[in-house]
Amino acid sequence: MRVLLVEDNALTRYTIKSLLEKLGHEVVAEAEDGQGAVKYFGEFKPDVVFLDLILPGKSGVEILEDLLALDPAVRVVILTAVEQDEIDRRLKDKGVSAILRKPFSFDDFKTLMKNLVKA
Repeated sequence: MRVLLVEDNALTRYTIKSLLEKLGHEVVAEAEDGQGAVKYFGEFKPDVVFLDLILPGKSGVEILEDLLALDPAVRVVILTAVEQDEIDRRLKDKGVSAILRKPFSFDDFKTLMKNLVKA
């Protein structure tokens, strides 16, 4: 699976990229903010976008809306440490594929990726 990784924390970005590669997936681009996310999404046409909810500038929700405007079928995994049912509900209503809570275990990550590949 070809992945665009949007995360402003370099250590978290490195960790997720390493896990994706260990599981046989390719990170085609990495972005630290919304501008980079939209640019790389158009350029690389990834299979899935891992998108942090809290980023500098635009929020993950705003970036999600930008990506949906470009491709209504975009598959997005939201990365967040925020745990609120209302936010989860809004994100699911917008069509996110999954929400991955930070910190997460390798087993949780493997399960998420298996489910994405099946979908």
